[in-house]
Amino acid sequence: MLKSPNIAKQHLIIFTRYPEPGLTKTRLIPALGTEGAANLQRQMTEYTLSKVRELQKAIAISVEVRFSGGNLELMQNWLGTNLIYQPQGEGDLGKRMGRSLLNAFNEGARQVVIIGTDCPGVNSQILTQAFLELQQCEIVLGPAVDGGYYLIGLQCPFLELFVDINWGTSQVLQQTVAICHQLNLSVAFLPSLADVDRPEDLSIWEQIFVG
Repeated sequence: MLKSPNIAKQHLIIFTRYPEPGLTKTRLIPALGTEGAANLQRQMTEYTLSKVRELQKAIAISVEVRFSGGNLELMQNWLGTNLIYQPQGEGDLGKRMGRSLLNAFNEGARQVVIIGTDCPGVNSQILTQAFLELQQCEIVLGPAVDGGYYLIGLQCPFLELFVDINWGTSQVLQQTVAICHQLNLSVAFLPSLADVDRPEDLSIWEQIFVG
């Protein structure tokens, strides 16, 4: 049985999906086909992880992959055995993020940052800035151009931030910030970046990955 690395005070959680054709990046299937969409999911996850590896050379963080689809063996064969792996479990995105946060803080983390793999602009500098901001502020948010967010970081598991949010809409960031204000939480913002969710977004990925 492989022993997972311990959770550090600064902990990064990556939400991703095992790249199974037909079950991943479904909004891109009309443009890429099932195999192409799954391949993009694989590439974007590996690209995100490469940026996280750069961050690990600079600061002492632990890294956890919260996955859907596949299983532990498939994930370890794909991304390696030196990461913490947990299935995302049931529920909407808010429930799954909240669960991952509670687990991390219960295991001793003091600052937790969650990212997905849809935003190729996320790099080690952005991630470093996120953890730096959490030394001063209770919440850090990375706004996405489409009205969501590509990153959220917390000093404590404020689970209210993940309830009654219209996930997948242009209201996500606005609703989250409103809850922060209601709870009187201090918030820092990172630069706005674009997600790759739809066929018209593919040029964003091509510019970074190809060009």
